[in-house]
Amino acid sequence: MLSAEKPDNLTLPIVVRACARLRALKFGKMIHGFVKKSDNFGLDMFIGSALVELYSKCGLMDDALRVFEEYFVPDVVLWTAMVSGYEQNGDPEKALEFFIRMVTVEGVSPDPVTLVSVVSACAQLLNLKVGLSVHGFMIRMGIDAGLSLGNALLNLYAKTGAVITAFSLFRTMKQKDVISWSTMIACYAHNGAATQALDIFDEMVDKRFEPNTVTVINALQACEASCNLEKGKKIHELAALKGFEFDVSVSTALIDMYMKCSSPDGAFDLFKRMPKKDVVSWVALFSGFVHNGMAYKAMGVFCQMLSSEIQPDSIAMVKILTACSELGILQQAFCLHGLVVKGGFSHNAFVVASLIELYSKCGSLDNAVEVFESVNCRDIVIWSSMIAGYGIHGWGEEALKLLDRMVRNSPVRPNDVTFLSILSACSHAGLVNEGIKLFDMMVNEYQLTPDSTHYGILVDLLGRSGELDKAMSIIDQMPVQAGANVWGALLGACRIHQNIDVGELAASNLLRLDPNHAGYYILLSNIYAVDGKWANAKDLRTLIYGKKLKKMIGQSVVEVRN
Repeated sequence: MLSAEKPDNLTLPIVVRACARLRALKFGKMIHGFVKKSDNFGLDMFIGSALVELYSKCGLMDDALRVFEEYFVPDVVLWTAMVSGYEQNGDPEKALEFFIRMVTVEGVSPDPVTLVSVVSACAQLLNLKVGLSVHGFMIRMGIDAGLSLGNALLNLYAKTGAVITAFSLFRTMKQKDVISWSTMIACYAHNGAATQALDIFDEMVDKRFEPNTVTVINALQACEASCNLEKGKKIHELAALKGFEFDVSVSTALIDMYMKCSSPDGAFDLFKRMPKKDVVSWVALFSGFVHNGMAYKAMGVFCQMLSSEIQPDSIAMVKILTACSELGILQQAFCLHGLVVKGGFSHNAFVVASLIELYSKCGSLDNAVEVFESVNCRDIVIWSSMIAGYGIHGWGEEALKLLDRMVRNSPVRPNDVTFLSILSACSHAGLVNEGIKLFDMMVNEYQLTPDSTHYGILVDLLGRSGELDKAMSIIDQMPVQAGANVWGALLGACRIHQNIDVGELAASNLLRLDPNHAGYYILLSNIYAVDGKWANAKDLRTLIYGKKLKKMIGQSVVEVRN
């Protein structure tokens, strides 16, 4: 120091906290050494909490704990520094453990700053039960949920899907800022309530709150979920007006929105105008083309990305492998396999699983098996992908053997995706009894809850064997409403076994769910025609022409040379 003056207990905490913000660990340790040599500052709790913050910010929680343990009776600031440190360093369990010890063992009353970290730890763990207990504790203790604590609680409820609780809290908050509004929009958008999310966004704008990039991204995700292209375009205009249209995160969200709303031209136009593009924006573009059935364009965009010297990450590789599997071109599969190896993705479970799926869909089951067998440590994703590969090729018996091998010889337990793969394999191979037994195993032995897709395959299996009454009984007993896939499987079975009564019931439910799907009308019309009910068949065909419905045209691709 240039001056002869020595620092006091007011100066030192400020300097240590400055080191913490700058992550200046070396200089911070020098000050810590100075503190330890001085008898005047050794047990000053403000200095102690600043040192805990320094080590926490630098990711050294063991050093922070050593500082904390030097104090025989730490105050609420020191406890809070430790709780916050563990929470911010990705150890929410330890943060909650410290909080419980602080309150129940040491009898120290937390302040709102402590509770913000505790609630954030609950959000990291997605532990709604503990979060609700903390909220109740606050109310009993008369602790005012100020803006920061209110926002932390909102975030907890949003992440754990407690939409009603989040909205109730939101409406009672005395203060709200852009974070509060953005969190409430995200809560609705990510929990299947896109319309309400957009209503909250409109209310926010009407009340003259300035949206930021996070707000706009959440609102765009709501447009994407509800396929509301018109609203998405208006939010795009607002983003341009506010000057963050070309923020990479906002631009990427806009591309996603346009693609999910079946407007690839809008997405591509924006992408061309973006001054800066990262790997995420490239991935959004080519995965969007895959979503819109334009896998060939996705491959072209991927090649442009490589030409721009943007290196793909694991997500990009999964997306492009999926695109290539839609095309089914084996030569491209070989090229992408080389890129997987060269890019060091051979040990990424999701990339390997996508590669197995790619070879399976390109008709090369041998290569799929070779990739599968080359992996030493297989997780459930890789096992499920290989089982699905056998199913695609109609090798139901091999799929069953592989499932048995997984259960007997590995620690991996089948999950809902595994059962989807094996049930589909049984369906493709016509293994009706085996499929029914597996469905029973899924529910009773593994205690897994089937969704509409599982039920759709079960109905398809029963329908193929002509057991339409059993299929109807399964639909009646479903704990969730039967989707179009379930009724579609039943209608297809009615076409095979020429059951008009059940076919009419299936068709009526399908047309209620999707009144503009020409295929359903045509399938029922064919059932009538085979049974000689030409008038009914004609009426359905007339209805198709009257509604100007078009059947999806089948396409085939023939690979010529390369």
